[in-house]
Amino acid sequence: MKRDLTELLDEWPYEPGQIAVRVIEGIDGQPRIQVRLDLGILQMNTDGRPDGKRPHGFDSLLDYFESKIDQSNLDSLDLADASDTPDHDPNDEVFLEKTPFDRQHEVSGPNSRFLTPDDCRSLREEAQQYYHRYIAMLVLEDYEAVVRDTSRNMRVLDIFRDHAITAEDMHAMESHRPYIMMMRARSLASQALKSEENKAAVLAIDEGLDALKKYYEMVGHPELFDESGEVAMLRDMRDTLIPKLPVSQRAELRQRLDAAIAAENFELAAILRDEIRMLGGRPHK
Repeated sequence: MKRDLTELLDEWPYEPGQIAVRVIEGIDGQPRIQVRLDLGILQMNTDGRPDGKRPHGFDSLLDYFESKIDQSNLDSLDLADASDTPDHDPNDEVFLEKTPFDRQHEVSGPNSRFLTPDDCRSLREEAQQYYHRYIAMLVLEDYEAVVRDTSRNMRVLDIFRDHAITAEDMHAMESHRPYIMMMRARSLASQALKSEENKAAVLAIDEGLDALKKYYEMVGHPELFDESGEVAMLRDMRDTLIPKLPVSQRAELRQRLDAAIAAENFELAAILRDEIRMLGGRPHK
């Protein structure tokens, strides 16, 4: 069997500074994504887990651990119903916010709803596969796939936060959350633009900005919102779209402004005021 890849690499030269992506047909007739790297070619499935594996018979390790946690929660509820003594609700916030020490020692064994360091390492490696794929899909302008894979990786961050045993694993990927949120909002907006729905694109960006604002407030650093590169990226994208909105959108923007003020969402209200001014209308005081 011929194993040297030189001929294959020579026919698709690597270009520094560019993300080169193509779609080919696999030997099974199914599409595959290929990304040209400096040291070779990365190939991924377009659906399911990028490497095509089905760990424990599930589409991904994340699906496996989510199923395991769900089953553990159901088992705990069944035990509580069968017992004369009250048990905790497995979804109770107090229980989920236990310290890593309490998590490790309170629930253990094969039916544990908590993730060991090895579990978390495997999930991080799997999340990296999905990251490579959604970047490739962004280049291919398959925005629906980007939304799918970014939403999926957000679930990884959530499961770490709620179910990792160690403090290190609980926060290992949390710094990536703003970037993933931005990529998802950007792709939702780009998907709307492909359908020539500028209004829906602006709405997707506004919702992304609002979600980022709430995230920074939740982690106790609201000042980082205006310093965030992800926020700047979404704002720049929105600024290019606002002038393209038809004049007929002014009334609806004013309605959204009123709703934002009523909900005391003053960041969104400020955004909407700017949009109305750029359309040539007068915002409400």
